[in-house]
Amino acid sequence: MIEVYIDGASAGNPGPSGAGIFINNNGVVERHSIPLGYMENHEAEYHALIKALEICVASNYQVVSFRTDSQAINQAIEKKFAKKKYGVLLYEALKLSDQLELFFVKWIPSIENKSADELARRAIRLNKDEHEKDC
Repeated sequence: MIEVYIDGASAGNPGPSGAGIFINNNGVVERHSIPLGYMENHEAEYHALIKALEICVASNYQVVSFRTDSQAINQAIEKKFAKKKYGVLLYEALKLSDQLELFFVKWIPSIENKSADELARRAIRLNKDEHEKDC
């Protein structure tokens, strides 16, 4: 089973944001720091989920266990429901998850999600670096 740790972070709410994705594929580790642009923290969490699912689908992973420190993401997946604009993002995530043989999400405390958190914070810095180049 492939374990996927995800985290979305924003420097401000809203602010420059990033997704951190840490994948353990039977001892082979993948790390992804993905700048997301300017958004709210909860929105960044959903985008981290979507980006991780896109990676899993593109890599043809079939049995995946996601870990998140976002209770909102965990509950939305369990209930298959999210309020307001997050409903569209949840729908996109659920469509991607349907392409996997087995997909589930487990909530973990932030202390257990440090790798994904560090990657998300790195993505924020990358986001800021890209913005400064454009100015």
